[in-house]
Amino acid sequence: MRISELAHEAGVTTKAVRYYESLGLVRPARLPNGYRDYTGDDVRLVREIRALLRLGIPVERTRPFLECLAAGSAYIDDCPASLATYREAIDELTGRIEALTARRSALIAHLDAAARRGSTVVPAGPGTAHDAHLALPADLPAPEDDGAADHLPGTKAPAIALTDTAGRGVRLDELGPRRTVIYVYPLTGRPGVDLPEGWNSIPGARGCTTEACDFRDHFQDLLEAGAGRVYGLSSQDTGYQNEVVDRLRLPFGMLSDPDFALAGALGLPTFEASGTRLYRRLTLVLRDDRIEHVFHPVFPPNEHAGQVLDWLRANPL
Repeated sequence: MRISELAHEAGVTTKAVRYYESLGLVRPARLPNGYRDYTGDDVRLVREIRALLRLGIPVERTRPFLECLAAGSAYIDDCPASLATYREAIDELTGRIEALTARRSALIAHLDAAARRGSTVVPAGPGTAHDAHLALPADLPAPEDDGAADHLPGTKAPAIALTDTAGRGVRLDELGPRRTVIYVYPLTGRPGVDLPEGWNSIPGARGCTTEACDFRDHFQDLLEAGAGRVYGLSSQDTGYQNEVVDRLRLPFGMLSDPDFALAGALGLPTFEASGTRLYRRLTLVLRDDRIEHVFHPVFPPNEHAGQVLDWLRANPL
């Protein structure tokens, strides 16, 4: 067969075949007129080279595998030299993974430091004090588990896009194989702005700002525990949420759902306060296009990120 036929059969370009020939990996016979004559054996060689390339083994290092076939082995990796090449490739890949992991950790640390720098919100801890609007009342009523979220685990994520604080549309059914944590909350307060009437007496209402700060302070730990993304979500508009991200120095984005599209698609629980419809507090863990886990009810909100972190560590991918 001609080189174009070989390339078509093996799923490569003619240029690739010529490169393999230049390295002596493919050696076709010659016809009396000088033309190359390829056989089915050559097709297999090129296919094997292509398969090894997909594994990350460079063309120049496929020779031991091809020599294994030439020696009469049924498989390209039946020979000791082939296994040695596998091990070398694995060692190199391990080194690259470790370097990338270290670089990722450094980037997360820089992001975390930048998010905290200049923040007027002090993380909770011994000897620290919050501003009045950040402190939670000691007698804050705890929400009860009424089963409003029992139907969510295993549910397919809806094909809807919500706008984040960077102005991007985020498709909830296209988040990918890494876990995405979305904590849903009712309303973030602002200093000097009154909260809805009776806010403290509504179970599960108070504590959105402290919850955001808790996710901020645990952000690096959440990523290292396997969360690919973290989002906050409420019915407040993007402009309102941008102010919260800037004021609290949040290292993650917030999703805006003023039309309650997610509530309509998944049946998420809501409530009313001062005539305004709001989301009830819960947290979704999504992976691929499914809801893997749900936290509901959430209490206390200022410790919830730690609860999510504990679950991630207890349920590694």
